[in-house]
Amino acid sequence: MNIHALRLFYYVAETGSVTKAAARLNISQPAVTSQVKRLEKDLGLPLFHPSGRGISLTPFGTELAKQAGNLFTYEAQIEEYVEDYRQGRKGRLRIAATYLPANFLIPGWAARFKAGHPGIEIEITTTNSQQAFEQLQRHEADVAFYGGRAKEKPEDVDWLELLEDELWFVVAPSHPYAGRTVSLTEMMREPFIMREEGSSTRERLVALCTTYGLKPPQVTLQFSGLGEAIRSVMAGYGANFISSLAVREYVEWKQLSRVYVEGIQLSNKIAVCTRRNETLPAALQQFIELCRQSLNNN
Repeated sequence: MNIHALRLFYYVAETGSVTKAAARLNISQPAVTSQVKRLEKDLGLPLFHPSGRGISLTPFGTELAKQAGNLFTYEAQIEEYVEDYRQGRKGRLRIAATYLPANFLIPGWAARFKAGHPGIEIEITTTNSQQAFEQLQRHEADVAFYGGRAKEKPEDVDWLELLEDELWFVVAPSHPYAGRTVSLTEMMREPFIMREEGSSTRERLVALCTTYGLKPPQVTLQFSGLGEAIRSVMAGYGANFISSLAVREYVEWKQLSRVYVEGIQLSNKIAVCTRRNETLPAALQQFIELCRQSLNNN
């Protein structure tokens, strides 16, 4: 079926006039008449009753005009969706993120982005670094946010560093070391409350001790969750070595205190990762830009 001729017929039927249809479409009246007659011939069915003035649709012509209206309405909806997607107003963002950005950065970013982009669906998955990269590479995620010290960077992934997250030693405000500067040897004599073996910050602490020829501290309380470890330190026992993102507010509220260790300044990279040599959808570009602006404004 000739869709162009069908469109001309639809406008003739809608306006009730070849002249009005031609004016709306900005083409000549003979061109409209010729195309509609050709459509009628191709279909092998009459679209109009003979009429002295104006037009009169046959029952088939009436039904075809209705169906054509549905088709062109749907066509307009598709065109609108394509344009919305192109401009970043519609679509879906699938975000894979490691623990730190997923818990302490992305929730605020996603809320602000969603407020300005109500037509974008956002799906956030918290996972480890290996799985985050695998989801990105398998096209199961559109972007990956990584927090930590990457041992190996996949060659097919582009990295954009957003910030450096400092690692802090923290204790309760009542602790003798609260707010003080001490040596690493002194700090390692304290009992530590940490997450399970294999957690990135615990591995960094062990590596730090190895570098300086010290025994790792005694981990006297171990939790699988970060929040539980933080609350135990706040309760007045032991020390923790932890991301500043996780405890900054507690330090500001004086529920925890930093301990400054001589010569020790460690940090993790927070980065946004995308597939190399791939054009990013507009919505994803806008989300990444919002993340960057949020950090610059803080």
